[in-house]
Amino acid sequence: MLIRRKKSWEIREVLATPEAVFLDRRRFLAGTGAAAGLIASAPLRSALGAQDGDPSAGLYPVKRNPAYTLERPVTPEQINSTYNNFYEFGSYKQISKAAQSLVIRPWEVRIDGEVEKELTLGIDELLARMPLEERLYRLRCVEAWSMTIPWSGFAFKALVDLARPLSAARYVRMETFYNPKMARGQRQSWYPWPYVEGVTMAEATNDLAFLVTGAYGKPAAKQYGAPLRLALPWKYGFKSIKSIVRFTFTSKRPVNFWQQVAGREYGFWANVNPEVPHPRWSQATERVLGTNERIPTRLFNGYGEQVADMYAGMKGEKLYM
Repeated sequence: MLIRRKKSWEIREVLATPEAVFLDRRRFLAGTGAAAGLIASAPLRSALGAQDGDPSAGLYPVKRNPAYTLERPVTPEQINSTYNNFYEFGSYKQISKAAQSLVIRPWEVRIDGEVEKELTLGIDELLARMPLEERLYRLRCVEAWSMTIPWSGFAFKALVDLARPLSAARYVRMETFYNPKMARGQRQSWYPWPYVEGVTMAEATNDLAFLVTGAYGKPAAKQYGAPLRLALPWKYGFKSIKSIVRFTFTSKRPVNFWQQVAGREYGFWANVNPEVPHPRWSQATERVLGTNERIPTRLFNGYGEQVADMYAGMKGEKLYM
């Protein structure tokens, strides 16, 4: 007799919107778009950051990977798209309007460092090379709130395979754009722009590590970090760097943005752990956006089965902040 044991993130698929229903809803909305309705919905479309004219729009929605499900409903897009951290455009949560100044075409992605051959690709060329899929992921912010999101994109390890790193590569350093004229938050000189993050090679090639290009069945809204951001669901959200322009494979551990800003509060690892408080607040619970329910936080955000082995024998490290 075959007994299937669910992985730690899996529950009944009924809690996620079935793909057929999702697609039918999109067709229905497309078919009922009378002129008056379009005018009335314009403010909402602007707030959601609808990617009109995005060359990649025809790629979405992509097929959902059933291996990645959720234990609670997806956060409504209206909430997710209007409650964002994106310091390049401001240090407050309601930056969705300001983020619309982000220019996402042309957009080039540089791959360099300890690789067989350095290369630069346009984002649409990169998308054409990658196997796109949708995954349902939890997001836990270090500020003790959380969301659940239908990300579209591709496995980070697919980019690693494309890069063909040398044996000396132990880390991947990532960097976002730098354009103070476009992004007013980057005019704040006390921050160490551009935003930098880093992961180990083991983390980059873990099955859960995901490079995001879309959400909610369409190209990623600008405030999410279009056209390319990272999703590491077992780490606090600040590790999921937005609007990436460069991947550098290196033997040296990168010092990330928030380590430079407040090294006593933020470290390299940033793995979710309810038992390790932030110096200014507890991490034992989290507020679920959309319901405002306060729930217990889980070690590695509930993904320990998939990632805990990467940190075995590292008790001397500051793994969680």
